[in-house]
Amino acid sequence: MTLIDAARDVWARAYAPYSNFKVGAAIRGKNGEVFKGCNVENVAYPEGTCAEAGAIAAMVAGGETEIAEVAVIADSPIPVSPCGGCRQKLAEFGKPDVKVTLATTDGVVLETTIGALLPGAFTEDYMTRT
Repeated sequence: MTLIDAARDVWARAYAPYSNFKVGAAIRGKNGEVFKGCNVENVAYPEGTCAEAGAIAAMVAGGETEIAEVAVIADSPIPVSPCGGCRQKLAEFGKPDVKVTLATTDGVVLETTIGALLPGAFTEDYMTRT
């Protein structure tokens, strides 16, 4: 199963009764294990959870803290990009050169990197004085 297939699998189970916009994400950790997440909406906006955040939470709960690859899929006319908050979350656990594949359920694919999605990311480098 490819990473996009894993994202598509979890996409089908997203809980999006308000927006009807399902998103699935799959992350391959450095250890090779795949972790999946889907968006989970809540009637009390903005209390929902993004697919990428769910996959990251599953990864951390599984004992992994480094992203090796990401895939995100949605039923959209163009490949869906992670929101700003999820871009920062991805940057927390993945290096700038980590491959990110964005896809539609119709098969349109865009490949990019975490660094391209979030140039100038706020990193731990800002937190340490030398």
